[in-house]
Amino acid sequence: MNKFIKFLLAFKYAFAGIWAVLKKERNLKIHFAAAILVILVGLYFGISRFEWLVLVLTIMLVFSLEIGNSAIETAIDLACPKRDPKAKFAKDAAAGAVLVAAIGALIIGAIIFLDRCCFWALTNVLQCYTFKLNG
Repeated sequence: MNKFIKFLLAFKYAFAGIWAVLKKERNLKIHFAAAILVILVGLYFGISRFEWLVLVLTIMLVFSLEIGNSAIETAIDLACPKRDPKAKFAKDAAAGAVLVAAIGALIIGAIIFLDRCCFWALTNVLQCYTFKLNG
């Protein structure tokens, strides 16, 4: 098998891994749904190129850590079928890394979208109120 075929197969296996984790892990499904929502809101508000860069990097960081967490937990479960304090520590640390990234993503999302969403909501509430006064 030549090197190019091996290279292409590596992508096939990587995408198979992503798909397997997405099908199995509830938290990755939640992160995926949140990412779709953030992308749609970003398109709606027409965020800047720099804001897109930050959002895409943040989404990829959370996805990468969640996939890595799933791999770590599965490997530990295989290697250590009995409860072990060191195995628990490793699993908790991996989950903690995902949590830190998810909290960071929430903060970044708030920085980028909070003022836009508040302005949008206030504008729509005032339009409804004005319509009722005039109608």
